[in-house]
Amino acid sequence: MIPLILASKSQARAQLLSNAGLSFETSVAQIDERAAEQPLLAAGASPADIATLLAQVKATEVSVRNPGALVIGGDQTLGFGDKRFNKPEDEAAARRQLLELAGQSHQLNSAVACAKDGEILWNHVSTATLTMRPLSPEEIGRYMARVGDQVRSSVGCYQLEGLGVQLFEKIDGDYFTILGLPLLPLLGYLRDQQGLDF
Repeated sequence: MIPLILASKSQARAQLLSNAGLSFETSVAQIDERAAEQPLLAAGASPADIATLLAQVKATEVSVRNPGALVIGGDQTLGFGDKRFNKPEDEAAARRQLLELAGQSHQLNSAVACAKDGEILWNHVSTATLTMRPLSPEEIGRYMARVGDQVRSSVGCYQLEGLGVQLFEKIDGDYFTILGLPLLPLLGYLRDQQGLDF
């Protein structure tokens, strides 16, 4: 069977693949994500396009270092109007972001790409729209105190599978997309095109 590698340090992505019964290794892509996205940002690319490019770059880089393996790369971007957020650098940035998103809707774009020997074989991007409930600065402070450093571990400053679900009043989209991996399209590709099943 073809070796399968997840090019990500995301525990959520690894857990999703593991729960789906796949056997795989992990190898973190050695890329500068901010540098890789600069040409797209300069060209006015959408957050979904940026997520797709970064997923492809990660999968390609790891596949070059692991000949013969099928490599899965993933990325997620957050679009809010004409803004795009990355993982916050510190607690102050996380607090500012949560204050800005409170009471508003934003989009999470989750992309996945599969590569082998430096060639992209397949990719997919899914988008979910999430609406935060209105939150006071005090509520955000309490939330941040409860989740601690986890607030900086995701692009949205929340984990929907944990306490972060308390921040929302409405969600439109696929749960797996929100967790950072369009799982059902990926599993379909792995079954239909690669013969990988549980």
